[in-house]
Amino acid sequence: MNCKIEKSKLNGKIICPANKSYTHRAIFLAALSDGKSIVKKILRSNDTIATINACRGFGVEVDEVENNVTIKNTIDQTVQNSMINADNSGTTIRIAIAIAALSGGNTTLTGDDSLRKRPMQPILDALETMGVKTESNDGKPPIHINGKIQGKEIWIDGNISSQFISALLIIAPRLKDGLIINVKSELVSKPYVDLTIAIMKKFGVEAETEEKYKRYVVSHQIYKPTTFSIPSDFSNLALLLAANVLLGDGLNIEISLGDMPQGDEAIVDILEKLGVNVTLEDDVITTKSPISLKGGKFDLSDTPDLLPAIAILALKSEKPIEIFNVKHARYKETDRIAIISRELKKIGLDVTEKEDGLIIKKSSDLVPAELNSENDHRLFMAFSIVGMFIGECTVSDPDAVKVSYPEFISDLVNVGANITSIEGL
Repeated sequence: MNCKIEKSKLNGKIICPANKSYTHRAIFLAALSDGKSIVKKILRSNDTIATINACRGFGVEVDEVENNVTIKNTIDQTVQNSMINADNSGTTIRIAIAIAALSGGNTTLTGDDSLRKRPMQPILDALETMGVKTESNDGKPPIHINGKIQGKEIWIDGNISSQFISALLIIAPRLKDGLIINVKSELVSKPYVDLTIAIMKKFGVEAETEEKYKRYVVSHQIYKPTTFSIPSDFSNLALLLAANVLLGDGLNIEISLGDMPQGDEAIVDILEKLGVNVTLEDDVITTKSPISLKGGKFDLSDTPDLLPAIAILALKSEKPIEIFNVKHARYKETDRIAIISRELKKIGLDVTEKEDGLIIKKSSDLVPAELNSENDHRLFMAFSIVGMFIGECTVSDPDAVKVSYPEFISDLVNVGANITSIEGL
């Protein structure tokens, strides 16, 4: 399936979707709590549905009414012979792997073709040191977990994904002796660990940071049932803001901030360094952009999901945009560094691909192209914005947006995007 995309100007209001990371974590924490919890205003997408179904696979009762879920019982620590299909969701499977190790039974965890290519070895190695038996396809799904965690201290690599550390933090309070987590190597995507600790606190659990991003101590505690409302997602907001900057500053983007940290809030500082004036008033964000952006160098080690949004801003930048320290973006749904490089070259941008990032220079000879998102949701959204800027482009795999922003196409069409399906979608 492909979409045809013509030049567009965007005008009107868009409501930014709810945060995917908080939706995942809130549902899992509710499922680990003793009692009834309600998670409100969830992001309803393929990824978060995978988390709901994973909880059901662990024996949890989940009731869904519109964008609210109610969880009435807790995950049984003696669940036997569970089968968890995480579909395309890396967050789902990584947290579920850790939860499976709470039980003395057998659990099999798998996913779609893309997920079965994503690395899980660091958390498997950590669990093995604590008496859990694991089997995998060279560190990738399908994963078999057998046995229960024994011990109270663990060492784990943090240079591929912070999700492994978040997964262990989430299960730590349920362990009889708690858990000490030591992070080996430099931790990537640090704000996501902060995010995990923040939402654990909302469910009544404290994680002690002995050395930030290196050593965490969590005592045995009980997750308390609560009602939690999901804030807006700055990862998706970044793409909406990039669209606004490139396509005329005509969008008013409504957001729900809440009081929870999000690393991708860095998009605001990055835009301002590029010369964009970003204004927040009455929970609505607007932008005012110069004719040409300033360019600059941006370290995305903590915010890899900003890569697509920042990369496409090179279309309007008078100086190069250099993105670095984001090698871990190669281990997302796709190798995002390689694919962004390949596809932006098609439209005439001058792109230098590095192991840990990209250098992108604007060209005066931009041309339409057939852009391949490789079924990656963030790349489809980014390339669609490129198509609206250049015109006469096609972008593959529109269904990919169901992972994180199912209404992306309809939302953009409602504010002026010229996006049509070639095959009658």
